[in-house]
Amino acid sequence: MLGISLRRPKTIAATLAAATLVTVLGSAAPGVSADGGARPTPDEGHRTKPTIVLVHGAWADGSSWSGEVRRLQARGFEVQVAPQPNRGPTIDSGYLKDFLSTIDGPVVLAAHSYGGFVASDAATGNKNVKALVFVDAFAPDKGETVEELTAGSGSVLEPALTDPTSVFKLVPFPGAPEGAVDAYVLPKVFIPGFANGLPRRQAEVLAVSQVALATNALAVPATEPAWKTIPVWAVIGTEDRVIPPARQEEMMKRAGADITRIDAGHLGLISHPGEVTEVILEAARTTA
Repeated sequence: MLGISLRRPKTIAATLAAATLVTVLGSAAPGVSADGGARPTPDEGHRTKPTIVLVHGAWADGSSWSGEVRRLQARGFEVQVAPQPNRGPTIDSGYLKDFLSTIDGPVVLAAHSYGGFVASDAATGNKNVKALVFVDAFAPDKGETVEELTAGSGSVLEPALTDPTSVFKLVPFPGAPEGAVDAYVLPKVFIPGFANGLPRRQAEVLAVSQVALATNALAVPATEPAWKTIPVWAVIGTEDRVIPPARQEEMMKRAGADITRIDAGHLGLISHPGEVTEVILEAARTTA
């Protein structure tokens, strides 16, 4: 509270003084709302905002975007986190394509890691998607696979190309395509390789709460990518050990991306949500 008595003022002067105090205190922090979030600027309040759609990566769920969701909602944006089946690019991009078709008006589509592969496929031909934001993500060209983009990159996943059990716990699942199983990243790989830059305890929790990825996802080729026709922004973690920075730089420069580099590992969306949000906001401003 502002320290103002809720009792009826005894004089007109007291009433005026209280009103003045509210006015002064209310104008002292013009960018802060009552709940501590950022209050929309006049420009933000008068133009049509795009819907922000966030796509998580493999071995994750929508909660990985929690920090960005809070910040974007505080700025008055509608945010939708698209859950991914993690069954492979064909199924996942088809699901996301249908998800996007339910949204009217402009969309900024932000994707993390494997989600970039899915988003680039799904956004192709969707005229509502005005900007793509890749966060430590794959941005494949037509015909490329996750396996191909991982090979020779120095990724902690690279040993799985010759010995899957050195990186993954493999679990059969009902109705799997021939040769496909669910893969979970072993904690000994996940904690130092995926979660570097996060507190140890948080990394340990994430390591044992993964959402499985079907192994056929790694070998399915990309279709015509949306980044060839839609403006692209990228956030690259300079300490990323899953999609090493050099490989990301190749993909993002090829896509003509506006690149922001942050001192983070692969999970920069968790460790640096403020910086990631700023890039999403920059992309959103271009849709006005």
